[in-house]
Amino acid sequence: MKTAVLIPCYNEAQTIAQVIRDFRQHLPDATIYVYDNNSQDNTAAIAVEHGAVVRRETRQGKGFVIRRMFRDVEADVYVMVDGDATYQASKAPEMVQLLVNQHLDMVIGRRHAVDEDAAYRKGHVWGNKMFTTCVTTLFGKAFEDIFSGYRVFSRRFVKSFPVTATGFEIETELAVHALEQECAVAEVDTDYYERPEGSHSKLSTYKDGFRILMTVMALLRHNRPLFFYSSVAAVFAVLSLILAVPIVLDYLDTGLVERFPTAILCTGLMILSGVAFTTGVILNAVARMHRTLKQLHYLAQQ
Repeated sequence: MKTAVLIPCYNEAQTIAQVIRDFRQHLPDATIYVYDNNSQDNTAAIAVEHGAVVRRETRQGKGFVIRRMFRDVEADVYVMVDGDATYQASKAPEMVQLLVNQHLDMVIGRRHAVDEDAAYRKGHVWGNKMFTTCVTTLFGKAFEDIFSGYRVFSRRFVKSFPVTATGFEIETELAVHALEQECAVAEVDTDYYERPEGSHSKLSTYKDGFRILMTVMALLRHNRPLFFYSSVAAVFAVLSLILAVPIVLDYLDTGLVERFPTAILCTGLMILSGVAFTTGVILNAVARMHRTLKQLHYLAQQ
């Protein structure tokens, strides 16, 4: 069984050597790949010195890096981990064995911070919980930590996963894809450490948080169009009915429609409601066809 350790990196010169050493110790038979994403320091040189296979992705963004890794690397089992030395490498053999023994598609390292205040930046704990709740409510509950950068994948999952994300929203896309395809998944508790002094997170709390929110909405529209457009239709219908109430009351009282522009607006909103619902019905049939094609592509992988 061929195992590949995939490490996406951007300016991780302070930690990449430790990550390579730790994973070589616990997965001695694995090939370690470091994908450098335009680092301004000597991350790539240090990785080469420590025996990793170093490749480069010039398009900036974690999503671009993972797309390149999934396309290029051939293996039976893929271990993906960030290059910031915050994850527990000793858990890798357990995660790999769980994936292989139970024939799973993805195992996530569920983070438990050794020191939460030091490991997480301000607002990240609340943001993680909010987005996890949002995703599990909309798409189904299978994970407790959808933003973990520590994962083990089967070959089938990697080679059938259509990466479209460009940045840190890639973790959301991985989770939703697994939920929509009803992949066999599991989580393993792992320690989560603070970054070493001088090492900085590349995640922007507000910018990347907004991008993740937009990704969730886009995935909902693409994968659950009937729910998405029915919600839009319901909003239009409720607004139309609210605006129509005084018009109807005036008509019953006087026999006249005195707010003619408002009546036209109510009619337009109700028509939009019907159009939105019909759009959802049509796109839901298209989404089901796409889901079937993805499942066939998954089954075709060896």
